[in-house]
Amino acid sequence: MRMQQALMINVGSSSLKWQLFDLATQQAIATGLAERLNAAQSIFKIKFQGQVTQIQQDQLTLKQVATLLVEKLPALGLIQQWSDLAAIGHRVVAGGERFKQPVRLSATVLAELATLSDLAPLHNPPALRFIDTMRQVVPKVPQYAVFDSQFFTTLPELNAIYRLPYELTQQLQIRRYGEHGISHGYLAQQAAQVLHQPLAALKLVTLHLGSGASATAIKDGQAFDTSMGLTPLTGLTMGTRAGDIDPAIVPYLMKKLDLATPEAVLTLLNTQSGLRGISGISTDMRDLTAQAATQPRAQLAIDIFVNRVVKYVGSYFAEMQGIDAIVFSGGIGENDAAVRAQICRQLSVFGIALDPARNRHQHTGIISTPTSAIKVLRLPTNEELAMLQLLQRSGELKES
Repeated sequence: MRMQQALMINVGSSSLKWQLFDLATQQAIATGLAERLNAAQSIFKIKFQGQVTQIQQDQLTLKQVATLLVEKLPALGLIQQWSDLAAIGHRVVAGGERFKQPVRLSATVLAELATLSDLAPLHNPPALRFIDTMRQVVPKVPQYAVFDSQFFTTLPELNAIYRLPYELTQQLQIRRYGEHGISHGYLAQQAAQVLHQPLAALKLVTLHLGSGASATAIKDGQAFDTSMGLTPLTGLTMGTRAGDIDPAIVPYLMKKLDLATPEAVLTLLNTQSGLRGISGISTDMRDLTAQAATQPRAQLAIDIFVNRVVKYVGSYFAEMQGIDAIVFSGGIGENDAAVRAQICRQLSVFGIALDPARNRHQHTGIISTPTSAIKVLRLPTNEELAMLQLLQRSGELKES
């Protein structure tokens, strides 16, 4: 019998990740990455069986990535023909109130999703463009959307809504939708396994720290609070996103900079702020660390990034009346030992004690000392595997 396969695709604002899975085992057959999209020295990479196929090309677009996928997977023998594929799953950040489970994509569903683009302006539009392209080039393959916002549909109203007139909240569906929900849900499950405890018995804080960054409080096995809000702009300091600001800054900037529309301010807050805006150097924590000794603004950007994480973790400790474990993941959370150490040092008031050797050597699992009052974990996230699992649990995708 021919192996059943599914392709999970994760489109970001400037990159795309994918994994090809065997449905029966949930094992990855091949993985791939396209990064620095629409920029110099774009890279398209496929890894399988210890081999790496890489293409470098300037200004690589999502449409070209779709074409490369369609050409290369059969050419490398990873699939026989596209019509044999059981499904293609796509990560979509914002499903709003309308989409709370994975859904099969159709023209009607795509039209509905297009109306939600304001909830994730950096993420939903490119994801929808890529979905449209893939539906054109492989029209016979069933394709599905899996939503980051699904994990946060359980937020209690206490944390989900803003302090607006309640009627407006209901009428306009203004609430905290969050982001990175696929990752936070996966990390919570993994943490429970590492700690050998039922997830429902744990109070966790999961930190997905990268160019996009978010913190989530998980209680009784469900999302209890999260740093991102109606859109992914708010919360922690990010690569180019400002995070939390006083909303009065929007009209203030419009007046002082003679900006005609709120959208112009949102562009500034989404694409010119955060680590890049503070440092004037880069969105990449590695670049900032390398220049921190001689560039005060680089060190300031690092310190602000750490400070905002500490504030959220501290507030979650109070909200949940304690924390059993803190989980670090994402590009910064998983790979930057110095940032983890700085965050944990500032949280030592809660009895947190990091094991320096485990932290420095990037140990996967528990990186705190045995006497630490709160366990600290370093865990790689796997959004594509989590997407596959969500699809299978929803009943939308079944092995035939």
